[in-house]
Amino acid sequence: MPKQDWLVTEAGNCIACESPRQWDLLIPTTQYRFYRFLCELEDILEQAEITGETEAEFLPNLRRLVRKLILNVYWVNTRIPEPSPKTETGVLLLYDELGYPITIQTEIMLPGTSTTIHNHGTWGVVATLKGQQKNTFWQRIPTSEFPHKIDKVEEKVLESGDIIALTTEAIHCVEAVGDEPSITLNIYGDTYPAKRFQFDALTNKARNF
Repeated sequence: MPKQDWLVTEAGNCIACESPRQWDLLIPTTQYRFYRFLCELEDILEQAEITGETEAEFLPNLRRLVRKLILNVYWVNTRIPEPSPKTETGVLLLYDELGYPITIQTEIMLPGTSTTIHNHGTWGVVATLKGQQKNTFWQRIPTSEFPHKIDKVEEKVLESGDIIALTTEAIHCVEAVGDEPSITLNIYGDTYPAKRFQFDALTNKARNF
């Protein structure tokens, strides 16, 4: 099973990164709990803010932490949302607390479904738990006439075990490929609405969403 880590930048490049060894993440003596993951996630983000780390610098720590969660907290892999008959997709929020500006959810996409071209207005870490997803990455190439013009850079099929991290300005669209639903664990930071866009590659326009 693939277990590759990736980083996507605003330039649309999907960069292969070193992945931690599974046995280095196992918690053999004490049971690892979801609340510990939340605390460790907050610690990483607070430390990054104190030291002035860029997203590219702290996202490897978040990818490692997400792998630790998936490996040691089994129920995370079983919280599968029910897809909507209309959209053939579904989202299940795993944690929500006032004042804790992190989104943690599982998502399902039935084969053949796809998203619009978008960014997230924040950093994101997406772990593929089951199935396959084809990610297409884009970069901005603004002109005076079309400030939201984008250009396709590359594609990458992510499989079960792969984890991708996206910086705030990274742009992508996702399609569930293969014969089975794709299921992912998605974690996002505090969204900046003014930076979150849905792009149209044909009209070279974008709108907030």
